[in-house]
Amino acid sequence: MAEPQHPDFYNKTRTARKIIVVDLGFLGDSIHLIPALWEIKSHYPQAELDVFTTEVGAEVLSLAACVHESIIFPLGPKSPPWWRHWGILKELRSRGYDLLFNFSGADRTVFISFVTGAKWRMAQQGSRQHFWSKLAIPVWVDRQNRKLPVFEQRRQVLAQCGMQLKPVKFDLRPISPATEWAAHQFTFPFLHFSINASSHIKEWPLEHWVSLAAKLLETGKDIHIVATGSGRPREQEKIRLFVQAVNNPRIIVLEGPLSVQKLTALLLTSLVHVGADSGVLHLASAAGIPTVSIFRKYDGLAEWAPSGPHHFRAEADCSCIQKNNYSCSENTGALCLRSIEPALVLDLVNKALLSLDP
Repeated sequence: MAEPQHPDFYNKTRTARKIIVVDLGFLGDSIHLIPALWEIKSHYPQAELDVFTTEVGAEVLSLAACVHESIIFPLGPKSPPWWRHWGILKELRSRGYDLLFNFSGADRTVFISFVTGAKWRMAQQGSRQHFWSKLAIPVWVDRQNRKLPVFEQRRQVLAQCGMQLKPVKFDLRPISPATEWAAHQFTFPFLHFSINASSHIKEWPLEHWVSLAAKLLETGKDIHIVATGSGRPREQEKIRLFVQAVNNPRIIVLEGPLSVQKLTALLLTSLVHVGADSGVLHLASAAGIPTVSIFRKYDGLAEWAPSGPHHFRAEADCSCIQKNNYSCSENTGALCLRSIEPALVLDLVNKALLSLDP
């Protein structure tokens, strides 16, 4: 095994008592951050561990007991420049952090990392490096192997800083109101369906979802299907059409968006999660639920697709990605995903159900 890049960094920083991680990720990114946070907490057990994150990220991190506080930075699709929120950054700096970790190396997070004034600052190399990068963050780790899952890449960054890694840990724990809600709401065995994604080009055709649901409900007389989605009108309309087409009382739809706490409690109650390439898939995987997922093949798939004996996926070759031309998806979604037949996904769901047996 190669020597760590910065083998003395951990020993030099062991006295840190206030630690901040700057990571402006949304649902999937924040889930993949959690194992690294547990690793940091185990190596600095006396320190308070805070995370500077997005609103969604704070919801996700509320599931991880290792996080002392999530500090929210208002970030969205059309976010203003970082300096427009100087009041938040000024308050962040006033907290007097000793140690900072940055796993993305993105420009915005590098600026924020510098502004914190933390005594020790380290980051993973991002997509580009500037002449001022080492002034803002003195210690940099090379980009990790992208064939590893994102959560493992972040853990390996810590190994490069001299930490002895422990087994991967997510340990998602919803608060009791969410778990009580799920226990009361779902007294029957069910599969969780997440038929939407952040973009329609990641979504399996609606008619395929309808066919899959009909076949599952025919073969499993005790099984229900619970479908969820965000509050976006496009997703809600697609779920409405799905329920209408299947027309079976064992299809349960929860109206409107669920909090991350409730969604996690629901997943922990379900048998199997079946869904598109989305953040909910990462949440299900981190919660330890068997998953069946539907992907277009693309570079970097290994970073994001769940792997292991309880995770199954169907993949479609996508010429659009290879040619960087998405004209086929303008109105109908990704044509390549149509090639994945419901019978194939049904077989994967049955395998996932069998994987539940001890």
